[in-house]
Amino acid sequence: MTVIVIRNAQVRGRTGVDLRVRGSRLEQIGHGLSTSDAHEVIDARGGAVIPGLHDHHLHLYAMAADKASVRCGPPDVRDRRELAAALAGAVGDRLGWVRGVGYFEGVAGDLDARAVDALHRARPVRIQHRSGAMWILNTAALRQAAITSATEHPGVERDAAGEPTGRIWRADSWLRDRLPATGPPDLHALGTNLARMGITGVTDATPDLTPDSQTALVESVVTGELPQRLHLLGAPLNTDVQSANARVSVGPYKIVIPDSGLPSLDGLIHSIRDAHDHGRAVAMHCVSREALLLLLAAMEEAGDRAGDRIEHGALIPIESIADIHRHSFSVITQPGFLRHRGDDYRHAVPAADLPDLYRCRSLVDAGVPLALSSDAPYGPIDPWTVIAAASDRATATGAAVNSAERLTAGRALRAYLGSPDDPGGPPRRLRAGAPADLVVLAVPLAQALSAPTADNVRATVIDGHIFGHHLPG
Repeated sequence: MTVIVIRNAQVRGRTGVDLRVRGSRLEQIGHGLSTSDAHEVIDARGGAVIPGLHDHHLHLYAMAADKASVRCGPPDVRDRRELAAALAGAVGDRLGWVRGVGYFEGVAGDLDARAVDALHRARPVRIQHRSGAMWILNTAALRQAAITSATEHPGVERDAAGEPTGRIWRADSWLRDRLPATGPPDLHALGTNLARMGITGVTDATPDLTPDSQTALVESVVTGELPQRLHLLGAPLNTDVQSANARVSVGPYKIVIPDSGLPSLDGLIHSIRDAHDHGRAVAMHCVSREALLLLLAAMEEAGDRAGDRIEHGALIPIESIADIHRHSFSVITQPGFLRHRGDDYRHAVPAADLPDLYRCRSLVDAGVPLALSSDAPYGPIDPWTVIAAASDRATATGAAVNSAERLTAGRALRAYLGSPDDPGGPPRRLRAGAPADLVVLAVPLAQALSAPTADNVRATVIDGHIFGHHLPG
């Protein structure tokens, strides 16, 4: 059983503290601990040791696929000419398909199949909108995916003649089944990168996971391909919540309220009740004001269950916060979007809505449990970037978006420390007997929070295994 000793650390404000990890548990915290049986010794040199960070909302396979995709939006691509050049220069997969991500209408307007044909018709192309809600396929891609006037799926947009336009809404799993089979992407490099930033656990928020996708995700944890603990929201309702692997758990059931076509109130009530009747809380994808109001109306009829959560909460009117609190929702939000898209928001979002955008402080003050996350690959994955954005509310150009919603950096860090089954709840603490998931920083905590950056992560320990770079003791 591997023994790791971390010496001379700052823990909860105390300096000169030692920590002993034995196997997968934090065995002891104290002063002057022996290193005689240690297989690894890390001299923290006064740097803080904190619990591992948990990203409460991301999409693992989309992140892995994103690495092999061509950028189709700002800052990489800003106009039609640059988009055409990016598609032409894309390597494509082994079957010749080009996968684009991050598209924004400011680049070349509202794309459809004909518009993408004009940009690149030589190969099948599919481009994902930066919201993650829509794919746009060119004619070659529609043909190879056998999407025709006879295709039945509510996400396939059609023109007046009933022909597919090339725009496909919220149909990722369905579309994936129609594309050439390539197998699940490898998660090893992604898991290593997450560990380097101090992330020891993730909640995959991909809805409607197929049995094959769920099996592959669990297998990636079992084999160590993904070192992080894994919490699944998209597991089907009939999934056994008990996992064969202690590092995998099933959480609330993900329900999407799509802004492209809001469900009926009765339909939403039925979906919520169905999840609750299966013993699952709900994780409600809720971006717009209209979606939130529909959700709150549905909850009046469906009733609450412990663990119900709101994903994103991008626009929350001040008058709705009391109802969110009354229904005991936690809110999992992504202020990192302010850093990446804030300048666009300042021009595209109505001025009256800006105070409601990615609220943080007002939710905390109202007693609503708040957790932070990335929504990667659609938002910045680096948790320290998200922490900085939550504390300064600054765009890429330095303009502030509703500074009244700022959190202290310490409070923002705490929003990454909640348990996966209690996001926004009490932060996990370093204590004897706890899982050996922790982060060794190169500097004291106050210094790390004064200018949050992943560069301060010296080492990450996940389940008793060291990841990232560290200085030998």
